[in-house]
Amino acid sequence: MWHDILMVVIGLIIGLIIGVVVARKLMKKYLKENPPITEEMLKGLMMQMGRKPNQKQINQMMKAMQKYQ
Repeated sequence: MWHDILMVVIGLIIGLIIGVVVARKLMKKYLKENPPITEEMLKGLMMQMGRKPNQKQINQMMKAMQKYQ
């Protein structure tokens, strides 16, 4: 009886670990293929705020955003 309960608990823990690893890998792949913001979107946002961005500023902001992904 205890053996059966222990096997179920171990199976659930292993399944949870595998699920987290697979979900994380899929999300990283999705974000790499479909980034949440592109350079063109960033240019548009900065121009709406009344700034004319140069390439150096855009590169700095893209690098800062990639740091947090």
